[in-house]
Amino acid sequence: MILTVTLNTALDLTYRVPSLVPHSSHRVSEVGERPGGKGLNVARVLAALGHEAVATGFAGGPNGETLRDRLSGLPVRDALVPVAGNTRRTIAVVDAATGDTTQFNEPGPTVTPEEWAAFLTTYDSLLRKAEAVALCGSLPPGIHVGAYAELVRRARAAGVPALLDTSGEPLRRGIAARPDLVKPNAHELAQLTGSREPLRATHAARRRGARAVVSSLGPDGVLAATPEGIWQAAPPGKVLGNPTGAGDSAVAGLLSGLVEALPWPDRLVRAVALATATVLAPTAGDFDRASYEDLLPRITVTEHAPAA
Repeated sequence: MILTVTLNTALDLTYRVPSLVPHSSHRVSEVGERPGGKGLNVARVLAALGHEAVATGFAGGPNGETLRDRLSGLPVRDALVPVAGNTRRTIAVVDAATGDTTQFNEPGPTVTPEEWAAFLTTYDSLLRKAEAVALCGSLPPGIHVGAYAELVRRARAAGVPALLDTSGEPLRRGIAARPDLVKPNAHELAQLTGSREPLRATHAARRRGARAVVSSLGPDGVLAATPEGIWQAAPPGKVLGNPTGAGDSAVAGLLSGLVEALPWPDRLVRAVALATATVLAPTAGDFDRASYEDLLPRITVTEHAPAA
């Protein structure tokens, strides 16, 4: 079983409009609603890849009820912990003319100390059966900034590999707890290390405590610095589409490759193929299976020399 943690789950709403024009009214041509938050997205892709996926985190209020109802229709086990507050919504407005997406993210409900303690009890119990855990996304109000560091330490104590995908101070503190893998994008990596040169920044992030660092480079694929070597994996060319959820699909690829004990280059190929197939999917956050299968043999992997 692979466990995913989404402390700030969301009910994702997608509005499609013919053209997004500031300061004007819009007629919405299509509305989508689905359970969201980075860890739930990862769990959905893991299940599609054939892995048993369990999702935990928080859900509450009318939005939380709707989220859990939508989650019940997916092959993902619901282990979410109830909270008194109302689960946030995220609203994505897709401009059909350009393909661009404008995102609005609510902050999430305030989590009480009692609710956090209940989550930790659930988390520790789930770790006993987990092959790996993904810790994903932002922190809701009320959760201390070192929460991910605490969850990494608990996973390490249980002997469960932990992947961390967050940003800002939670990433800075979480990486010091020595997760097995962190997956920042280029902007998050620059914030963490102060360097915008991808290879230098990736090495700097590893020195902060992570066993391995896989940096998302957008259309240029991913760059990985690992104990076994340094590789960059890239798609065969730039693609047009909606990048929403592409990073989460990459996390699912990396995590599934970890539990299957694939060599690092194969993990990276899977991650990039899934991310690219997500950009190409007609529904934001899904991955296009046909595109994924077509891309797998066409992802290029380049090995870099170790840093001096």
